[in-house]
Amino acid sequence: MNGLIGKKIGTTQVFAPDGSVVPVTVIETGPCVVVQKKEAARDGYDAVQLGFGSKKGQRVNKPQQGHMLKAGKGAFQVLREFRSDKVSQFELGQEIKVSDLFKTGDRIDVAGTSKGRGFTGVIKRWGFGGFPASHGTHEYFRHGGSIGNRSFPGRVFKGKRMAGHWGNEKVSVQNLEVVDVRPETHLLLVKGSVPGPKRGIVLVRRAAKERK
Repeated sequence: MNGLIGKKIGTTQVFAPDGSVVPVTVIETGPCVVVQKKEAARDGYDAVQLGFGSKKGQRVNKPQQGHMLKAGKGAFQVLREFRSDKVSQFELGQEIKVSDLFKTGDRIDVAGTSKGRGFTGVIKRWGFGGFPASHGTHEYFRHGGSIGNRSFPGRVFKGKRMAGHWGNEKVSVQNLEVVDVRPETHLLLVKGSVPGPKRGIVLVRRAAKERK
């Protein structure tokens, strides 16, 4: 298995041995509990389903309660699957901690849901410069300008940068460096930024395209 479920705590900075300042994101990674094992013979692929974060039992519907009770660890806030070639090594209810998968110096990929910005204009969404503030401009300061011609092409090209919904979508950041692992508090300190707001759920995996 190559990943765990985590929760973004926030950002801070730490000092490297040479005295330089390293900006880091703190992620509470695990402990995750094995809720289900999926095998190729029965399910068509090999994977392990993990649960993370506690949740009140009455806030979970009956089918989910029955599913989670098999692990014997109560209800979970999040369930996610991770592919694994060694499903037989895991047992239902087994806890997997951050120190079991990651160590200082590793490279990881982090996937999360970006902050939702709502409906935004072209200046905020795409960085347009806007129109001149004088010389006859009237109620057109933050508009996007022309979006096409007349008879040709007679339509708006796909991918045209316009106002619209921004954020609240899945974002993955690759090849982040693990600065420190703190098993006693289940914390992972990662160099750089991670998508999503504070307390947002993220998936932490070993880097798929690790740079040497």
